[in-house]
Amino acid sequence: MKKHFQVIAALMLILSACGKNTDTPVNPDPQSNADKVLAFIHSMGYTAGSIVDNGDAYIVAGDVRFPKNMQVPDSKANTEQRWTGSKISVANALNVRIKIDPSISVMSAEINGAVNLWNTAGAPGLHISVVTGAAYDILIKDTNLGTGICGQGTFPSGGAAGALIQINKSFITGNSFAQRQRTIAHEIGHNISLMHTNEAGGLLIPGSQPDLISLMNGGQCNSGATTLSPKDKNAVKWLYP
Repeated sequence: MKKHFQVIAALMLILSACGKNTDTPVNPDPQSNADKVLAFIHSMGYTAGSIVDNGDAYIVAGDVRFPKNMQVPDSKANTEQRWTGSKISVANALNVRIKIDPSISVMSAEINGAVNLWNTAGAPGLHISVVTGAAYDILIKDTNLGTGICGQGTFPSGGAAGALIQINKSFITGNSFAQRQRTIAHEIGHNISLMHTNEAGGLLIPGSQPDLISLMNGGQCNSGATTLSPKDKNAVKWLYP
């Protein structure tokens, strides 16, 4: 009888093993994935003082969103202009679609101008368009981010552009057209993987130098460069050749 039970137990183990689909990914525990995201941010050199827990995302350097459910890159790139270490895939980078939410439609001209800045940077592997259909990669919308924050972009992950750009419309309305366009272009830069040129976090893009006229300099809302600098262009060409 004991031997009979051993045979049944063995068969149950075999059936259990065969019933498991090892190719099916298991949904990550939200907290453990958030911990991985936080560890990844720290690995890029950001200190706890520069990271804000914003509920469903960590905000870094004031305007870069790292969603807690994002796909964390497998490893840190060993690589100056600064980038996040995770960029858009080759196929996706050729067709980055931005949809304008009705809440920010009043700034459609600024959005189209910002898109044109990146499309004329000379990066063959990057093309951004504004779309009106149901399929899009980035949603840009108005969000009250409080005083002092002009906008927030989202870190790209899993080969896709960051999915959300938030613009503090009421806060930048009084700025010039060029400065409003600059804010939007700056946030698009984050969604395609560029970090702040003038800050210590992120990974350095090879060959870059300090750049006082970089559109990707942080902390310069309504005062920074309104066009991409030559070094900005070199950076995006390095990312998307």
